[in-house]
Amino acid sequence: MENVILEKQGHVSIITINREKALNALSTAVLKDLEEAVNTVEADKDTYCAVITGAGSKSFVAGADIAEMKDKTVEEAAEYGAYGNKIFRMIETMHCPVIAAVNGFALGGGCELAMSCDIRVASENAVFGQPEVGLGITPGFGGTQRLARLVPAGIAKEMIFTARNIKADKALAIGLVNNVVPAEELMPTVLKMAKGIAKNAPIAVAYAKKAINNGLQTDIDSAIEIEVKEFSSCFATEDQTYGMECFVNKVKEKEFKNK
Repeated sequence: MENVILEKQGHVSIITINREKALNALSTAVLKDLEEAVNTVEADKDTYCAVITGAGSKSFVAGADIAEMKDKTVEEAAEYGAYGNKIFRMIETMHCPVIAAVNGFALGGGCELAMSCDIRVASENAVFGQPEVGLGITPGFGGTQRLARLVPAGIAKEMIFTARNIKADKALAIGLVNNVVPAEELMPTVLKMAKGIAKNAPIAVAYAKKAINNGLQTDIDSAIEIEVKEFSSCFATEDQTYGMECFVNKVKEKEFKNK
């Protein structure tokens, strides 16, 4: 993979978009490498948490590659949008939590990539936006849908309709990001969180993610049924027996087996 770096620290996989000179813009080549990296992480059941970030300090992902996109036909644009959305849905439905470490610009496709992650932590210099209407198009990688689910619909519409960017403190205030930290503390903060997640029972975490994501797409009664199913399924795992025995016996240091 030329445009994406995949590395691993313990049970944490780290995906870095590595096209720094182009502010990590999402060309088709980058998307293909990202798809490969995501598939690799998804197949690795020894990964209990994943992190996505951008190379350098200026940009997480500055957006799609406009030079590549500008001459597409309607059919080509539909294919391109569907491809990007497929990859972002793969991230959203990955077996483990995914944290976006947003370093700098997260515009257009970059904001959409961050929103496909479960948790977003931003550096103080991060900038978010969906500027597409200023280019004569709409967001195409899920921006109109995820943004309106993460922040109040009126704020999502304001961001999209005005094409104005917001800084990290505003993103925190509206609930678009979970936390804002100094740039030099971004990766240490995110990796600490990721490793903390990875210490918990990975099957239970995966089931909890599934319950939240699927429950948000339906009514509360159906969502409770989803939760009960995932909750009860935990009782078929060795980790449930082990975790509860540790609690009863006051064992503080646990090491789950993902079984």
